[in-house]
Amino acid sequence: MSLFSRFFPFLRPYLSQMVGAGVMVMGVAALNLILLRMAGTLWDIVTVQRDVDLMTNTIIIFLGIAVAQSGLAMGQSYVTTQISQHIMADFRTNLFDHLQQLSLKFFAKRRTGEILSRLMNDVGVIQTLVTETPIDSAKHLVTFIGGIGFLLYMNWQLCLLILLLLPALVFVARLFGKRLKALSTNIQDQTAALTTLIEEVISGIRVVKSFVQTSREHSRFGKALQALVGMTLRRAAILSVFIPTITLLTFMMAGMVLWYGGKQVIDASMTPGDLLAFVLFAGILIGPFGSAARLFSQIKEAQGAMQRVFELLDTQPEVMEQPQAITLPTVQGHIQFSNVSFAYDPRQLVLSDLSFEIKPGEFIAFVGPTGSGKSTIANLVHRFYDPTSGSITIDGHDLREVSLHSLYRQIALVPQETILFGETIFENIRYGRDTALEEDVIQASQAANAHDFIMGLPDGYQTMIGEKGINLSGGQRQRIAIARAIIKNPRLLILDEATSALDSESEQLVQQALNRLFAGRTTLVIAHRLTTIQEANRIFVLNKGVIVEAGTHASLLQREGLYRHLYTLRMAELEESTESQVEER
Repeated sequence: MSLFSRFFPFLRPYLSQMVGAGVMVMGVAALNLILLRMAGTLWDIVTVQRDVDLMTNTIIIFLGIAVAQSGLAMGQSYVTTQISQHIMADFRTNLFDHLQQLSLKFFAKRRTGEILSRLMNDVGVIQTLVTETPIDSAKHLVTFIGGIGFLLYMNWQLCLLILLLLPALVFVARLFGKRLKALSTNIQDQTAALTTLIEEVISGIRVVKSFVQTSREHSRFGKALQALVGMTLRRAAILSVFIPTITLLTFMMAGMVLWYGGKQVIDASMTPGDLLAFVLFAGILIGPFGSAARLFSQIKEAQGAMQRVFELLDTQPEVMEQPQAITLPTVQGHIQFSNVSFAYDPRQLVLSDLSFEIKPGEFIAFVGPTGSGKSTIANLVHRFYDPTSGSITIDGHDLREVSLHSLYRQIALVPQETILFGETIFENIRYGRDTALEEDVIQASQAANAHDFIMGLPDGYQTMIGEKGINLSGGQRQRIAIARAIIKNPRLLILDEATSALDSESEQLVQQALNRLFAGRTTLVIAHRLTTIQEANRIFVLNKGVIVEAGTHASLLQREGLYRHLYTLRMAELEESTESQVEER
């Protein structure tokens, strides 16, 4: 199936409107031809017949047709724009929805700027070709066929001179087409790379400034931009030869027409008005020829863009919902890992043959060195990934057999890096339950120790927080995230090192909020600060993807194991930090 035929389903709902726009534009083209023919007739009336009354009546008819042509042109232009915008909105929505269905592994391998480029830039390239170009082509088709028809009727010998140039036009188009397609695809790829670079620098602008790397980023941007400019100039160089060559061939046609037609007028075998009409018809045929050249280059460019976009649409989520997936009922929170192994890369296991049980309502902590697999467990429970082998069940239901929606609505995630959206604080908290009322949001904020600082902001709950919550401190962002989790009222709660980046005061406020959130829920905590999990029912200690210890905080400290080692190191760091603060004072 060709790329263009794959786009047809998005055109189907608008086919009747496209046909209507096509009919209108064909009417515009037909009236243009009639106007040109009447121009030749008027010239003969003025220069040969010299009949004032006939001239006046002809001009009135001419103007009436011109008014009708203008009305059709305006209607066609509006309808075409409307169709184009609706089709592209549908297509972008489909692509956006598909992206949201893809697994985390896809986003881990792709850069945000590249995805944005495909969603916006590539779809923009496609828009012109698949919506506006067919309608414009209908206009040029009528112009070409009607023009040739008039020319054959008026003087078939002159028309044959024009048609002799067609094989040359086809040859030129084929000669340049392959190179144009390759360059257009490369330009789209480089545009995506440049967009990605810009997105990365803007997102990390604090790091760029802090490490005094503005010159480095200037250099990176300059190199990427010069590469894009170079490709664009190479394509422009080809087009600068391609389109003028087509135009030159058409002017050669016009020159032949003028020479041969002028000779017939001198010989009195053709009227001056007919020659004028013939020249006008020959002139408007330049439009379809030039349009064909531009269309050819647009098709090659759009093929590259379509290939990139449909590559995204062809990507299937690795975490798939089974057709017979059941709706997960309200859970108690009994989680069972049975011989679970997992690898992001098949060559290296992250978790190896892991088995453990979490009872409803338990507060379970996972600790271990960096890379031991703690966060991976959270990802698996949330079913962001499926285990390589083994099974995970909640209340006896295998996660692979339940619908994702019914699973997700019973889990709340409070990540280490709080993700907030560029809206108001109120909307960010209500993100946990979009039907929540104002009093629900306030109660959740109070439980999260967030209400007081929110009310101290200029606009309270209606304060715009800026992109990713940049206008708030780390502790404030985290408490908003906790309020968002509270308002969701989940059965399962997952915290991925939610307090690791906070100062002591913020940590205390966040910890108080978390303790309220833990009540009555099965809670899994990925812990970095071991002082925050001393009240856990059980602590699982991981190392290199296996559980090496399990027990309460007190029982693990009594052993000469990894937990005691990690705890001792942490306490030493805290003591050193406290001494440093005292010295500074």
